[in-house]
Amino acid sequence: MERAEPQPNLIKLSDSENLRLREPLQNIRGLDIYDSNGEQIGTVEDLYVDQEAQFPRFLDVGAGGFLGIGKKHFLVPFEEVSRHVSEEERVIVNQSRDKVLDSPDFDPEEVPKVDLQRAVYAYYGYS
Repeated sequence: MERAEPQPNLIKLSDSENLRLREPLQNIRGLDIYDSNGEQIGTVEDLYVDQEAQFPRFLDVGAGGFLGIGKKHFLVPFEEVSRHVSEEERVIVNQSRDKVLDSPDFDPEEVPKVDLQRAVYAYYGYS
């Protein structure tokens, strides 16, 4: 796979009132996310955006739990997903549900540090 570079200047899109994405269609927050087999994984809770490039680098995917209790969060590289617009708008990740659910632990209250970004990229097969 192509080389993905960790970014020291990431910001959570929901934490910034002024940050605009270069392409408004990249704002996929709130959409359901499915794996390559059509199994629902969860919902795109937020995006981590490279402030300079105004480009999303990671999705914060929330899965499981009930009424927010027990929900887990997973980082997915933006390169791993595509947006499908049909009757039901959704995001498709190019991996199995299990692959996403087994990804490295992630605390959605903190912007992912470069070490975690590297670990997530490596987990998804980026050099």
